[in-house]
Amino acid sequence: MRQTRTALIIPARLSHPIRVEEIDTSVATRQTLVEGNVGAISSMDWHAYLNDEADFIPLPLNARAEVLIREAGLHLEETVSGTVVFLGHKNNGDEADAPAHLLRLAARLFDTARPAPVMVQ
Repeated sequence: MRQTRTALIIPARLSHPIRVEEIDTSVATRQTLVEGNVGAISSMDWHAYLNDEADFIPLPLNARAEVLIREAGLHLEETVSGTVVFLGHKNNGDEADAPAHLLRLAARLFDTARPAPVMVQ
C-alpha cells in the first residue's frame, strides 16, 4: 500500500514557487523530487530531504530552504543546494505530514499562502 503525506517543497530556483503537495513517500518519488540520491537533515519533529550529491553535481544553492532550516532552529555548517522536501516524522520514525508550525514559518518568511495540497506520483 502506498503512503502519502503532505510535504513542503522548496525549489532552489527563486522563479519556481514554494509549494505544499501530497506526495507518495516512496524512495523513487523522493529521488525524483530532489533530482538524485536522497540525503536527510533531521530536527525534532521534521526532516528535510535533499540531493546528497549536490556539492559534486553542482546544484544551485537553495537560500529559501537554508533560511527556513535555520529559522526553525537547526544550526547548519554547510549550505543547502537543490530542491528540498520537508516532511514530519512520528516518534517511531515513520513519515508524517510536514508540521503545521513549519508550514506557518515558511508562509511568514516567504510571504506565501498555503495552497491546497495536490497529489504527486
